[in-house]
Amino acid sequence: MREIALFIIMSATAFITSPSQAQDAAAGEKVFTKCKVCHIAEQDQNRIGPSLNGVIGRIAGTHPNFSYSAAMIAAGKSGVKWDEPTLTTYLHAPQAMVKGTKMTFPGLKDDKDIANVIAYLKQFSK
Repeated sequence: MREIALFIIMSATAFITSPSQAQDAAAGEKVFTKCKVCHIAEQDQNRIGPSLNGVIGRIAGTHPNFSYSAAMIAAGKSGVKWDEPTLTTYLHAPQAMVKGTKMTFPGLKDDKDIANVIAYLKQFSK
C-alpha cells in the first residue's frame, strides 16, 4: 500500500513540475525581446520575419503575404505544424530543424526560456 501511495505522490509531483506546467508568459515576454528585431506577436503584421500572432497551430511557411524560404514552405508541405513540441525543437536550433531557413537566429539554449516564450506566444494564438 505504501508503494502505491509513493507512486501516486511521485506521479503527481512529476505532473505538477513538468515544463508545460511551468510556463511563465511574463518571463517569456522578456525573452521574446530577442525575437522582436524580426517578429511581432501582438499584431498580425509581418516584419523581417513573419508575424507570430496566431502561430500556435499554424502550418509552417503559410502566413499570408510573407516571402518564406523554399525550405520553410517545404517543411509546411511535409506536415510541420507549430505546436509546443515542434516550436521547442525549432527554437533550440532553427537551421538544424529546417535546413535552408532564412532565419539566422542561432536559437535559445535554455528549455525554460523556450517554454516561457511559447507561453507568451500562446496569448496571441487563441
